[in-house]
Order: sequence, then C-alpha cells, then structure tokens
Amino acid sequence: MKEVPMDSAMREGMRRLASGVSVVATKTAAGDRFAMTATSVTSLCAEPPSLLVCINRDTSMFEAIQGGSDFSMNILLADQQDVSNKCASKDKGEARFEVGDWQEHEGTPFLNNGLVTFFCEQDKFIDYGSHRIVIGKITRVLVDESDEVDPLVFLNGGYHKI
Repeated sequence: MKEVPMDSAMREGMRRLASGVSVVATKTAAGDRFAMTATSVTSLCAEPPSLLVCINRDTSMFEAIQGGSDFSMNILLADQQDVSNKCASKDKGEARFEVGDWQEHEGTPFLNNGLVTFFCEQDKFIDYGSHRIVIGKITRVLVDESDEVDPLVFLNGGYHKI
C-alpha cells in the first residue's frame, strides 16, 4: 500500500468503495422539480425507518431541499445509466426529468421503473463542511416486482454491473 497526499486522499480512497447509484428527487412548494444523482446515500435505522443522503451546497438540489420538501430516493437498475447521467449533468430543473419514467405520489416525483423507491419526509439535517446530511423518515416503499436484483453500481469512476 502507498500513502496518498491529503489533497487527493479522499477522492482516491473513496473511488475504491463500490456504491449503488440512486437519484434523489423533490418538488418545491412553488412546484419546481429537482433531481440529482447520488452515491452518498445509506440506510440509517429500521426504527424509525430512515435513510440519509448527503447533498453538496453548490448544487441546485441543495436550494430545493433546504425548504424542507419531501423527497424520493430511487435506486437505479443496471440499465439506467442514462437516468444517472441526465441527473448528474449540467441540465437543471425539468430537463433532468426528460429521461426515465417519472411520476408523482402526493406531489413527490419518483422514478416509476427503478429497482426501489423510498418516499421520505425530511426529519433532520446536519450541515457539515461542503454538504448537508439530510435524514429522511421513510413513509412508503415501492420495490421492483422482478425476482432479479440488478442495481447500477459506481466504482473507480465508472458504472458496473454485479
């Protein structure tokens, strides 16, 4: 093993951690929809059912989520790289919803054809460095009906299948 200089250590090290790819989506009180690709998502606890997602302060999603809107966290299937790329692109707002089967449940946008969708109410948040850690209380879950579990995975700067 080699030691990596601290200015690049975080990125260099985290490239080696495989992450499921998901898209977080929300709709503001004004009716504007936002979506972003996220790999910094994890389960938090089973009681109460909750998860957390980390959102960079420099993204348009940060402004949208700052208002306390409910959100969906959508785990992508291996063949949904196009959805991930669109929601990670420089496109903003509605343009990010041009790819994928997007629908709404009680005003919250969600991807109808992903592997899993978690609907969440914002419960708490923690500001830390360049990000906001948002804790979402899970209120509803939709799971793909297929017996095959085939998530999109991100590792070492690229997409992979399991």
